Amino acid sequence: MTQRPASPAPLVTSASLAALEGVVILLLAVLEIASLTGGRLTMGLTTTLFFAAYGGLLLVCAWAITHGGAWARGPILLAQLIQLGLAWNLRGGETTLVAVVIGIVALVAIAGIVHPQSIEALESQR
Repeated sequence: MTQRPASPAPLVTSASLAALEGVVILLLAVLEIASLTGGRLTMGLTTTLFFAAYGGLLLVCAWAITHGGAWARGPILLAQLIQLGLAWNLRGGETTLVAVVIGIVALVAIAGIVHPQSIEALESQR
């Protein structure tokens, strides 16, 4: 059995940040289900399902990208673009720090996944 080469550091960094985002989004799903009330049951359940699916997909993609799944690059990049939009929306006022953290994480993840070493590693896995 041939050994697969180790993933480069920028790709591992991107995958790690995507996994961290996935865990945070899964925690948001848990918090959402814990705060369900009868008056907003449908909205709460659909939000919970969305967060659970989104967080779970990010975790799967984070694992896949470092284990030969070049297909996971697109979903991770799309998630980071969504995070940048969210950061832009949260800028100003009391949420500025949250916006800055979300924006920096997204930019670092994008930089890692489009890094030449990452692209080369993903192309060689095809």
